[in-house]
Amino acid sequence: MATVSVSKHINVPVEKGWEKLLDLPTWEEWLTLHVSWKGDLPTRIEEGTRLTEVVSVMGMANKIEWTVEELEEQSRVKISGTGMAAVKVSIDFSIKPDGDGSEVEIEAGFSGAMIVGPIGTAVGKAAQKDLDESIDKFAALVG
Repeated sequence: MATVSVSKHINVPVEKGWEKLLDLPTWEEWLTLHVSWKGDLPTRIEEGTRLTEVVSVMGMANKIEWTVEELEEQSRVKISGTGMAAVKVSIDFSIKPDGDGSEVEIEAGFSGAMIVGPIGTAVGKAAQKDLDESIDKFAALVG
């Protein structure tokens, strides 16, 4: 299993950052793992919402069938899903007040028979790089 996490201070209030985190059509502008959405996007995100996304790590695309597992308004949303080769992925987005702005955190976990040993380590390093870039893009987009 590979787990990676990034966090960053952004100079916007929680409400503005939260709105952008849940604005699924804009994920292509900042979430570097995102390749495309499959099917119609929901108009409202809530626990149990299902959506399908193609993500890419290390140049390997995988279609993930996501379910919103947890949702705390203006605070946190966790999605988890399974893709090809039984790869399991979870992404936890959170935002909280931090001084005159907000602290945004993204944590992602990858597991499955393919995500072990050297491959798991490589996936973790690549995902860490992707999330570092993603959080910087997110900060620029909302700031």
